[in-house]
Amino acid sequence: MTNAGMNRRCDVYHFTFNPDDSVGGAQPTGTVSYWNVPIRMQENPPNQLLVQQGLETLRTFSANVVPGTLNIYERDEIKITRPFDDMFYGKFFRVIGVRYSDLNPRDPRAYLMITLVRSDIAHGEDSQ
Repeated sequence: MTNAGMNRRCDVYHFTFNPDDSVGGAQPTGTVSYWNVPIRMQENPPNQLLVQQGLETLRTFSANVVPGTLNIYERDEIKITRPFDDMFYGKFFRVIGVRYSDLNPRDPRAYLMITLVRSDIAHGEDSQ
């Protein structure tokens, strides 16, 4: 199987919530579901109507992931791990939509089409 056109590699994290702790708070825990997944990602253009009104727009990204047999769900997160000089290296993106290609999942050409938003942790080290 070739990964022609895949311009990045990523890890896929599946987030779950533990039961509440002694003070009633639950901390999300991320488990790496897949490592070193080929991904082709590009930014979607902003909604021009919102830009003209001066409102803050949500930066969304479209991505293709192979193979098409991966179990990626909404609210999972993608961390870009390659190339090292990429502007998004080490950054997280939250999955907000998953669509499947019309190919049979067992077909080596099958892929997933996912929609992502940039995921920032409030007051994190790289919050911008």
